[in-house]
Amino acid sequence: MAPNRNQPLTKADIEEFLKKTLGLKQILWLHHGYLSGDDTDNHIDTLARFCDKTTIAYVQCNDDTDEHYHELKKMEEELLSFRTTDGEPYNLIALPMATPVFEDDYRLPATYANFLIMNTVVLIPTYNSERDILAKQQLQKAFPNKEIIGIDCRTLIKQHGSLHCITMQYPEGFL
Repeated sequence: MAPNRNQPLTKADIEEFLKKTLGLKQILWLHHGYLSGDDTDNHIDTLARFCDKTTIAYVQCNDDTDEHYHELKKMEEELLSFRTTDGEPYNLIALPMATPVFEDDYRLPATYANFLIMNTVVLIPTYNSERDILAKQQLQKAFPNKEIIGIDCRTLIKQHGSLHCITMQYPEGFL
């Protein structure tokens, strides 16, 4: 939990509020994982996402020379330790780390985890990279009954967001 968020609430306060308000039985907290260039204090939708009650898609980095490697390995270890309310491990689907995207020598927070789930399709960010194909294949495992459609997000990522981010809020009076 970022120290600049949700003040003056404590972690216990937040858990109590979410359980009471949303009827949740448990809350899972990730303490590791980040994306370089992310200006949101690493919102969860850039790192790991529930696809259904027992399936989590997450960003995996296998390149030990990448600056994200150690933090994402620790995040993966945390995910592996999580259990459902029935005590079962989650079905984890690893999404590849996106090929680095830069603007003016600044690494942007490119991620495949910022996908958008819709009625019959899932839109996944793409970055004109060979890893786009693997990301789509991996996400298809989580959504076997939906079409996975890649959307070029190179322009969006320059604004430090992607598909899920841009669909979160509507301006007042929009609807």
